[in-house]
Amino acid sequence: MYQEPIFLKPVFQERIWGGGKLKSMFQYAIPSNQTGEAWVISAHPHGPSEIINGPLAGQTLADAWNNHRELFNKESNRSEAYPLLVKILDADDNLSVQVHPDDTYARKVEKQPYGKTECWYVLQADSGSELILGHHAKTKEELAKMMDEGKWDQLLQRIPVKAGDFVYVPSGTIHAIGKGIVILETQQSSDITYRVYDYDRTDSHGNTRELHLEKAKEVTNIPHQASVFDQKQSQIDDLQIKQLVKEHYFTVYHWRINGQVTKQLDADFLQCSVISGKAEIEINEQSFAIQKGDHFILPHGITTYRLAGDAELIVSHT
Repeated sequence: MYQEPIFLKPVFQERIWGGGKLKSMFQYAIPSNQTGEAWVISAHPHGPSEIINGPLAGQTLADAWNNHRELFNKESNRSEAYPLLVKILDADDNLSVQVHPDDTYARKVEKQPYGKTECWYVLQADSGSELILGHHAKTKEELAKMMDEGKWDQLLQRIPVKAGDFVYVPSGTIHAIGKGIVILETQQSSDITYRVYDYDRTDSHGNTRELHLEKAKEVTNIPHQASVFDQKQSQIDDLQIKQLVKEHYFTVYHWRINGQVTKQLDADFLQCSVISGKAEIEINEQSFAIQKGDHFILPHGITTYRLAGDAELIVSHT
């Protein structure tokens, strides 16, 4: 059995709204100061993560999923795609206002395995930063009319955020990350985005980006309903655990270790992102150092592990 963490190398995506904070915050070697996303745990074909240690070093997470399904305690079903995707996003400017479809619509219309439900943990936010989350339309007709007439200030619902906030974004929710915010996003492994509004921005060639208003009207939840969930907290030895969300597609936690804990692997596999500090993981008397900016998977087959140090992690599983 595989008895070590699977460490992954981020895949960077340049975006019109990207910046340089992925370098200043995490010391990543980003391609430019317009780098918007680091896909840090990804088996998606648009940016699969490379494994950087162990027997599978040099292969991608997609390779591991396709050829070693036992690492994830899953059946070797080639038609099933790796379910989750973890990103860090640096919004140096406002992201476009967008919405994502659910699984049914994604499979029927886009011929893709997953729609996109996602959630955000805010790592950093400038003073006065805001997100767009939801809308004020009461009917499908009102939504379409306000979109067609460009009444964005009246339509869109804005909320202030700060570091440490958590936001759940089910499929069908109109949303946008605002300027000055860095988030860690856990989502279904999907890259389907319907752009609703893009502030009339143009690229270096003077072209505006494509909008997808008709599909957006079809998939948007009406009326918008704020999500309510129970964020349970617990402690095991020196590990504080806060369950951020438990939903059909994923369960996401915030872990704070200050000392040490011995813990069982109580999921098929765990996705782990270190967002501050340093620590070590010991598995079968072998120790692995981890620090801010590291991302890894604890695969199926590891029964217990010891975590020691002073660090924060965002942890997720299906």
